[in-house]
Formats: sequence, structure tokens, C-alpha cells
Amino acid sequence: MCGIAGVIGKGGDELVPDMLLAMRHRGPDDFGIYHHENTSLGMVRLSILDISAHGHQPMKNADDSIVIVYNGEAYNFLSERKILENKGYLFRSNSDTEVVLLMYQEYGEDFLLRLRGMFALAIYDKRKGPGFEKLLLARDPLGIKPLLYCMQKDSLIFGSELKMLLASNQIESVIDPESLRLLLTFGSVTQPRTMIKDVHMLMPGCKLIYEQGKVIKSEYWKFQENQISGLGELPQDQLVDLTMDAIDKSVSLEMVSDVSVGAFLSGGIDSAIMVAMMAKNSTKPIKTFSVGFEGEENFIDETTDAAATSNFLGTDHQRVVITGNDVKSHIYHIASALDQPSVDGVNSYFVSLAASKEVKVAISGTGGDELFGGYPWFSVMNEYIQSEINAIGARASLERVISNFSRNVIFNPLIQSPLALPLDVLRSRSGYLPKFSRLHQIFGPIDSIKYLSPQIRKKVSTGQDPSIDFSLADRLADGDAVNRASVLCLRGYTLNQLLRDIDSASMAHSLEVRVPFLDVELVNLALSLPVNAKLDSSSLQKNLTDSSYRALGAKKILVDISSRIFSENMVTRAKRGFSMPFESWLRKDLRDVLEDTLSERSVKARGLLNVNEVSKLKTAFLNGQMSWVRPWLLMMLELWCREVLDVKNTNSRKALVT
Repeated sequence: MCGIAGVIGKGGDELVPDMLLAMRHRGPDDFGIYHHENTSLGMVRLSILDISAHGHQPMKNADDSIVIVYNGEAYNFLSERKILENKGYLFRSNSDTEVVLLMYQEYGEDFLLRLRGMFALAIYDKRKGPGFEKLLLARDPLGIKPLLYCMQKDSLIFGSELKMLLASNQIESVIDPESLRLLLTFGSVTQPRTMIKDVHMLMPGCKLIYEQGKVIKSEYWKFQENQISGLGELPQDQLVDLTMDAIDKSVSLEMVSDVSVGAFLSGGIDSAIMVAMMAKNSTKPIKTFSVGFEGEENFIDETTDAAATSNFLGTDHQRVVITGNDVKSHIYHIASALDQPSVDGVNSYFVSLAASKEVKVAISGTGGDELFGGYPWFSVMNEYIQSEINAIGARASLERVISNFSRNVIFNPLIQSPLALPLDVLRSRSGYLPKFSRLHQIFGPIDSIKYLSPQIRKKVSTGQDPSIDFSLADRLADGDAVNRASVLCLRGYTLNQLLRDIDSASMAHSLEVRVPFLDVELVNLALSLPVNAKLDSSSLQKNLTDSSYRALGAKKILVDISSRIFSENMVTRAKRGFSMPFESWLRKDLRDVLEDTLSERSVKARGLLNVNEVSKLKTAFLNGQMSWVRPWLLMMLELWCREVLDVKNTNSRKALVT
């Protein structure tokens, strides 16, 4: 695991050292730079596999014709290595990086379909002839690892972090107005956009080829339903067997490491199943970590349940206690560490901080909700589709026509008029995407415009329906309601917020986080399961006030797996949920930070937000008339601007060797 950087163009040998220095936290164990003609590649390394010097990057093949910088893990590298050895390849290291490099040499770009893991990589191919003499960038199918790039007139700059790209001093620190609108609307920036104008994320499952000054992007992996046929005909017990085996396989593969591996353990069933599988595949107690609070009333966490799970599995458990003062002392680093502003990430930051003191690798249960119907959104969308099917007749047809017509761009200016709310309601009345796109919002389509400053407002898609913003994430538009929601989650909230925050927050503490639920084989299985294996429709309808895992009806197959491992008690106990006391922190420990960042002086000087609206928002929150989410997001936006945009990298590149 590491951070990668590169410049294709003049002066790269001068730029890459500063870029590496800006992300040294991603790889404190080693660094390396390669330069050839107009191509410069660099890496900072967190040594996980083959921690010896043999794993050093940038790594070359035997005749130095191919060079790779690689951020990630190929969990199937041992089996792929055996195949290559049988073909006559010789290896100089025990790292997965060398396997990936030689897989490219053997299979060309098709090697990407053989990789099972998380990665962002760059391969420079110096060989002569058609299809060679090029740079290849690629990102894993689920977007677990980030890869950003910026095309300029005669160069390409790429790497693992936004801060690192800015450290090149070749990219102007100008906020992209549309990204700001998306941040306010949803709480995170929708990829491929980033907060900086002209800097983009390479999308998951995509590759980029840069050859003779031209860029060609294409998708090498796609979501598909029913990759495994016949599952709908199997009884639930057999489906549980298959899913347990698939999870166990994924976890065992992702435990491959030459350093210790721990886990994030909440009180939920997703992380509990992961840790149970880890314990099964380990001869030593697994180190586990959970987050709790001290001295905060009226807030709940899951650490009591996490401790019970730990006791059952015999893990070496650590409860991380967070106070408002802890948050205040770290808040500026949090804003910088997240790399882009976000409404989330605090939990990941603190649990990663604790875990990094004990291990170099931690496993997370992220992805269980997305794949197996854990969010309320799944039942909402499933019921919506059923209601659409049942809605017949002229009136229902007319309502659909009117709702669809209301999303025409000619009505967008109404979003700034008294008709804004009725228009938004009308637009949401019909259509899968319009419905789904309104299930998770912060400011939403109306207020996101209202809170922008007049000068920024002129530069954005004013009044654009949020379903348009979600269209790129709709990668399974022809799928059933639940699978389509899964993919929308994975390419929306999970990609843009959860995975991005987890990566940046963990790597800020030099910690690698792995997510076994997001293994491509497990994704294929989940998208092949029948709906009734994931959602218990009878429970969803009959037990709306019962908060136990079993009675909620969500993640049915994971609940069944959990009951096999832990007994029925775990899935029938009340689900505690998870929330952090942001409201209390903002009104007490962080009040001076809130007052400063949302002051008229600060907002006016920054020029991004509407001064009057922000002032009213701050007053409403402090008077107890508004929840914490909106003021927190605006505070983090200003802190990010200060810690990332306003800070210049003045460190000497000599620090790379200290």
C-alpha cells in the first residue's frame, strides 16, 4: 500500500519530489522516483507484502522496458504468480507488485480482469511497436483506492491525493462550482469531479491510456446481474451456505500480509461476521477496535455490543473513547486529512488513529449494507416499484407524464422562486432515479442553490434535478429494484463518501483498510441472489416499530449467517444504531471554531457562500432550531479551504530522505 504520483511532460523530475512529500503519510516506510525522457513516476510506500527492499517501487521488469507504481493489494497474487512461473517467468521479490507488473507483460491490458483486489496503478510501457510506448492508469472495479488526474496543454499529472496534485504547483487552486453545489446537495463530491477545477477522479473499473499526447478512457469492468445462474431456485439454507463460503474466501484472501492485521468492530452484524471469519482463519487473537464516547448524554454507540462480540470471539479489543476536546484538538487535521470536504469521516479518522498504533492493516465491514439490502432505501425502492406496477389507469399515467415533464430544463429557473418546493415535489413523484436521488441529501436541490454566493450561483446548473446528478451512478438501470439500488449506493454514497473518507482518513495515519465485502466475486454473488434472500418483506411490513436485526427484515441473509455464528440472541437483540454527538460538540467544545468559520467575515472573504443565509443557519442551530448536519458541513468546507487551499507546501524535498 502506498501513494503514487506521476507527471508526463517536461519538468516532472522536479515536480514529483514535492508531490511525494505532500503525501508522505501514505507511505512512511520507503519512497522512490523514476525518470525517463518526459515521464516521471514516484511512490511512497507503506510496506505490507515483502517488506524488504525487494518490494521497492517504482518497479521494473527484467529488461527495464516496463515500469509500475502501484497502490493497493492484489489478493490473488499467489495463484497468479504460480501461473506466471509455469509460463517461465522468474521473480526477484515476494511482493504482489511484481506479480501485477508481469501480469501486464504477459496479458496486456486484459490483466485487469484477472486482478482480485483494490488498486490504483500506473504502468509505463517503453516497448516499441503498436500498442506500446504508452502510460496506462487503472482503478479497481469498486473504487476502493483513489486515482486523480489533471490534463494540461502538454502534460498529464496524476496521483493518489488532491493535496499532492496541488503540491506540484502546476494546478490552480480554484474550486469547481459544480462540485461545490454537489457537496452541499449530497454531503460529498460526486465523482469523477473533485473540489478542484479540471482535476478528475478516474472512475472505478476504468482505465486511461495516455499516448502521444492523447487520452483514451474506457471501462474494463461492469456491474452485472445473475452472473451466477440458478440461485433463485435454491432454498435459503443453501444460499446462506454459498454466501458464508464466499465471505470466508474473501476474508481469508484479504488477511494475506507480512504485517499484523486488525479489524474495525462495531456492534453490527457486518463487522461481527468479518471478525468471526478472521478469527477462524487466524491462530492468534485478532486485534479489534471500536469507537465510543465519554461524558455525552443522550447519545448511543455500539461499543457495548462490540465488546460482547469481542468476548465471544476472543479478540484483543480496544474501545476508542472520543471526547469533544479530542475532536477540537484534531479538527484542523481532520479537515486536511480527508483531502476533500465531507459531512462524514470523523469516526473513520479516530478509529484509524487508534488502530494505527497497533497494526498496519485493518479490515472493515463496509459494503455489507450496500450488497445485502441493509439501508432503508432498499425497502423504499422495492415498495415504490411495486406501487408503480400496481398504479394503473388514466390518472396514474397522467401523473407520470406531468412529473416527467416537470423535470424539463425549462423549469429549472423556478428553483429560485416561491414555486421551488412544489416543483421539487412534483419532480419526485415519478421515476426510479428521481425517487432514489432524494433519499440521502444534506441541503438538497433547493437549498444548495440558496446557500451559494451570487457569483458562484451564476456558474452552476441552477435548478438541476438531482436525478441528473445520479445518472452516472445508475450502472444497472435495467436491474431489479433492489440490485439497482445496490449499484446506485455503491457508485453514489459508498464511492463518493464512505470509501473516499475511509481511504483518506486511514492513510492519514499510515493505515491500510481492506473491505472484504467489496470483493468482485462477492459483488457478483450478491447481485445474483433473489430479492427475498436479502429482504424479508413480511418483517418489513409487520415490524416497523421493532428495532431488532431479525424484525427489521433487512440484510436477511447476513442475519441468517450471524445467527449460525453467534446464536439467535445477536440478531434478536435491539439494534442500537450509531450516532456521534456532533450537536453537543458544535454547541460546546467546537463552538468557537463554528463561530469563526461561519462568521460574516470568514464567509464573505471566502466568497463561496451566501453570507445572510449562513448567518441565519448558524443562529438557528445555536438556538436549537436545526440539526448539526448543515452547520457541520459548512464548517468543514471552510476548514478544508484553510488547511488545503490556503496552505502552501514550504517543506524541503530533503525531508524525503529523513
